[in-house]
Amino acid sequence: MKTNKDKDFNYWIEKGKEMVAERRQRIARAKKWKFDTVATHGLYDLNQALRWNNGSIMEPTYLTPAQAYLNSAEMEVALSYQMPNWCYSRIANPSSFFLEEASALLETYGSDIQGTCLATASGISAIRTATDPFLVKDGNFPNPNIVSSAKVYGGTFQQFRVRRHIEQGIEIRWVKEPEDLEEWASKIDKNTRFVYGEFPSNPSVAIFDISEVAKLAHESGIPLIVDSTCASPALTRPLTLGADIVIHSASKVISGSGTSIIGLLISKMNITSKIGTDEMKEDFATWAKFWPFRDNGPALHSMAAILTLNDMRTLRMRIEQMSNSTFALARYLEKHPKIDRVHYPGLESYPAYSLAKKYMKLVDSGKNMFGFMLSVEIKEDTPDSSTNTRKFYDALQLAWRAADLGRVKTVATLNAISTHQQQGEEGRALAAVKPNTCRIACGVEHVDDIIDDIEQALRKV
Repeated sequence: MKTNKDKDFNYWIEKGKEMVAERRQRIARAKKWKFDTVATHGLYDLNQALRWNNGSIMEPTYLTPAQAYLNSAEMEVALSYQMPNWCYSRIANPSSFFLEEASALLETYGSDIQGTCLATASGISAIRTATDPFLVKDGNFPNPNIVSSAKVYGGTFQQFRVRRHIEQGIEIRWVKEPEDLEEWASKIDKNTRFVYGEFPSNPSVAIFDISEVAKLAHESGIPLIVDSTCASPALTRPLTLGADIVIHSASKVISGSGTSIIGLLISKMNITSKIGTDEMKEDFATWAKFWPFRDNGPALHSMAAILTLNDMRTLRMRIEQMSNSTFALARYLEKHPKIDRVHYPGLESYPAYSLAKKYMKLVDSGKNMFGFMLSVEIKEDTPDSSTNTRKFYDALQLAWRAADLGRVKTVATLNAISTHQQQGEEGRALAAVKPNTCRIACGVEHVDDIIDDIEQALRKV
């Protein structure tokens, strides 16, 4: 039996290799499971429970910032990243590992793609962590630009327009109509560092052809990054369609009970990029965790990781119910005399309906479903008015008035005065956010009660 003194540098190197091999075996086993089984178990199994966690059936919360080591040799191997460990919660934590492993499996579900995940303190910090490495100084590409859909979440717009363009001088090339492939192609050139889009966008519910835009990006040697928050892996998995990196504000439907702010960055192995080292491109999410994430510190709290993991177990079931309710509400509102327009991918009137049918399907069912979010434009007397819209909004009783979405409770938002207020009129016009736009995110209440509440509010207009 080896003593602590015998457990030298080489011992820990070999121990690290054993741990990596064991994890690969657990991944291979989980790859054979159905979506709900992966969401329920992730990579946490009986052996881990008995070895590390006193047999706990549920993944434990590690409310501690640091890991102790048996001796200096173990510390040296671990902190040089030659053995799996968590070291310090600014870098990682066992609780976040449980969430990251399950998320990577769900985002690559139904494919042979291997993915890795990094959990962050918010969706917007996940975007920053995902995009920073592609914007470093590089003399071969001296004038960097970003090509992005203009129909993105207000915080994303601000990060790109203010933090990147105004403060750093990086050109942002906005794609106004993301379903138009020619517009994407016209914006990309040799200095483009990455391509970015939301599927579907918040709040305009715009989509784009992920596979075709990925081809355009890869032809120029750059990655496609997709924010798939409002689809979730239960409906659309962009990595399996050609994207390189997927972002989630998992604060939304993945963490549907509304207890946590959290972001997820999931990357496939061997991303396409003309910027960065081979190590970065081989396993982007893990590289980001070890280097820029460690140095910048947007760490996730372990309690948020476990709360989100617990919500993730019912993701597919919630998405099914929420999608059915939202579709029924969309059809109801489309015929309503006080509604100008309904934006929802499941309606035949939706401009990219055929594309939505191609890409949005409930996992393990093959059934088209189109998500929990729609936006409506309330009829007003003049184009720039919001009088009727505010009357409707203020009359809601069941639906919550909040700048949120993806909850088990229905939430309504006036985006022009909330999520997109700071963009200004020009920015809101780019994102197709009007004064009379109201985003509605259906929860898991009975659909009849949701519709009744919307109807009673419309009667006040």
